[in-house]
Amino acid sequence: MSRDCNSLFHPIPITPHITRTHSPFSPPPCPSFLTTHLTQHCSPSAAQHPSPPPRRRQQQQQQHAIPAPLPHHSPPQRRRRRPPPHHHPNRHDRQYQSTVSVQKLRRFNWLILVLRLAAFCFALASSIFSVANSRGPSSPGWYDFEALRYLFVANAMVALYSLFETGASVWEILKNATLFPETFQLWFDFSHDQVFAYVLISAESAGMALARTLKGTDTCTASSAFCIQSDIAIALGFAGFLFLAFSSLLSGSRLVCFLINGSRFPH
Repeated sequence: MSRDCNSLFHPIPITPHITRTHSPFSPPPCPSFLTTHLTQHCSPSAAQHPSPPPRRRQQQQQQHAIPAPLPHHSPPQRRRRRPPPHHHPNRHDRQYQSTVSVQKLRRFNWLILVLRLAAFCFALASSIFSVANSRGPSSPGWYDFEALRYLFVANAMVALYSLFETGASVWEILKNATLFPETFQLWFDFSHDQVFAYVLISAESAGMALARTLKGTDTCTASSAFCIQSDIAIALGFAGFLFLAFSSLLSGSRLVCFLINGSRFPH
């Protein structure tokens, strides 16, 4: 490869159609059809950096080639869970109740409603009979006796409270939810049932003691109607106390169920 190009082709005869433009003593130039081939093999750069064979060239191209980008695979997306529906603390989940539990719940709510309504009616009737127990300026009246005044006030308070609880029971039956937050409603019902039941039974006890005292005096002899109406008021108040006491038992059972099971409904 380091030999001179002209020395390689010196013995080749020159065809007549080639025009000589050099001296007779200078070597002939390279033919034109071999210029490209000789340039590749006879040039100094080719001698210094010989071209590699085709197979090796392919290997070098493969080594220096930029690797193709891998297909983009998006990471698997996790299926998002739907958020649980908003659970109202005052509502009972019907999906976790059996048919028997729903029927028991309805009966329980209707029983409380009947007891509340009965307590309201009897307490209201007792307060009305107490106020109307006055025959005139000459006859005694309910306001003349402290026990009868206490009886009227106690029955009026129980009547108002029972009316409110009756409305709350109707709301719970229609809406399937308590009027107030569940915890507050349960403690409110139980505590007020206890307080008003004790107040009413104490008023009834005072009225019964007064009625016994009046029967041994001239008051009932002179005005028997006053004593009879006082006895009716006391009896109605005592009936109202019984219904309020049964309501207190049911409200207490609901509170116990809530403290044990976390739900006000008996299972």
